[in-house]
Amino acid sequence: MLKDFKEFILKGNAISLAVGVLIGVAFGKVVTAITEGLINPLINLLGGSPEISLKLGVFDIGLVLNALIGLLITGAILFFVFVKPMNRLQKKEAVAPTVDPPPSKEEILLAEIRDAIIARDAVSGKERI
Repeated sequence: MLKDFKEFILKGNAISLAVGVLIGVAFGKVVTAITEGLINPLINLLGGSPEISLKLGVFDIGLVLNALIGLLITGAILFFVFVKPMNRLQKKEAVAPTVDPPPSKEEILLAEIRDAIIARDAVSGKERI
């Protein structure tokens, strides 16, 4: 059961999906911050709200910057904690030498028969095709 779980995790599907969801959430926060911090105040300036403010401080740039910094921090954490170690594990798994199973009794017997036929043909002078 652990071997199956290891294969599932090393395929990368689970990690890719988790990273995608978390980056999506962080990016959603950026979109929300841009909407609330820049777009809504601009609409309010153009008459979308009865409270029109002409101050330069109407745009909430700090909200957008916080969301962008949060996205970068989330991305860096996901990359260094999940993606990089998974890539390292996948490389180890790919580089790990595969050990061939020992030959079965039938394979050993067939190899002995093959060698005997080759030896017999060599003594009698027959050519192999």
